[in-house]
Amino acid sequence: MPHDRAGPDIDEAEPEHPFAPFVRTLGRGPGRSRALTREEAREALGMILSGAAEPIQVGAFLMLLRYRGEDSEELTGLVEAARAEVGAGPAPAGQAVALDWPSYGSGRTRGAPWFLLAALALARAGHRVLMHGSNAFTSGVPVLEALPLLGLRAAESREEALDQVERTNFAYLPLRAMSPQLDGLLHLRALLGLRSPINTVARLINPADAPAGVDGVFHPPYIAAHLAVAQRMARPRLLVVKGGGGEAERGPAKPVAAHLMTGAAVEVLTLPALSDSRSTTADFAGVWQGSVRDAHAEGTIVGTIALGLLAMGIVASAEPADAEAERIWGKRFG
Repeated sequence: MPHDRAGPDIDEAEPEHPFAPFVRTLGRGPGRSRALTREEAREALGMILSGAAEPIQVGAFLMLLRYRGEDSEELTGLVEAARAEVGAGPAPAGQAVALDWPSYGSGRTRGAPWFLLAALALARAGHRVLMHGSNAFTSGVPVLEALPLLGLRAAESREEALDQVERTNFAYLPLRAMSPQLDGLLHLRALLGLRSPINTVARLINPADAPAGVDGVFHPPYIAAHLAVAQRMARPRLLVVKGGGGEAERGPAKPVAAHLMTGAAVEVLTLPALSDSRSTTADFAGVWQGSVRDAHAEGTIVGTIALGLLAMGIVASAEPADAEAERIWGKRFG
């Protein structure tokens, strides 16, 4: 009998997975690979977030992005996909947010999240602040654990966060509440051993389209990428600093360079040292309530309040920012 060429012993060409071209584009090798375009990046992350990519493809994709380095056009597309996933956009009338505050630090030397007290003091002064984030890999106190120490709780949705902002001028919205899928990508660090560009993407979501943002990075080279993405997305104002553990936090012991983007312009502000003392307490709630004094902690808080004021354009330079921040901290209880 003639051999049946269509039989099970003959391999047939397996159709290529729709996500494969993105991995191929990034990983072809020296001289042949390239960054994704803005549109390609948006489509690729959209496929991942919708479950249309296989887990092995997701890991390869994220690590190739990291290995190649963060490209501004590529990042912009990724951020646009993430914003679509979380339903980012202008807040309803009466719930507008003044300051977007991402918190995704994971430093090994972090302690208490003093930046949280800075954000709360700004809220007490009448500035509406929406903080969002994930501190899953920090060695310090995560924001989620610090909030109950102050009698506060995290929001469970974007809608609840905006309600909290309307009532109290402050809300903390965990990434996992905005998007379990994005949060899961961030947590792949535990499997891959390295952070991925999703860490940068999450910082730039700006879920309520606040006109101003204050952002911290761990490595200075990321500053330019954050500012470039913000410009491509036509954000009005963004201030970026190299902060403690990658948070938007100003250490008081030495001068800090604050990179302020306003439209197409970027200005570097040199902010002076405020205190050379060492921290003497870990009593987070005590510092907030004023029952415990700690020059280092309070210098960090005041300096970080100043970052928020500069980001929002309330003040234009370091000296008046620090003076107003000192006043805001001192008047936080009325």
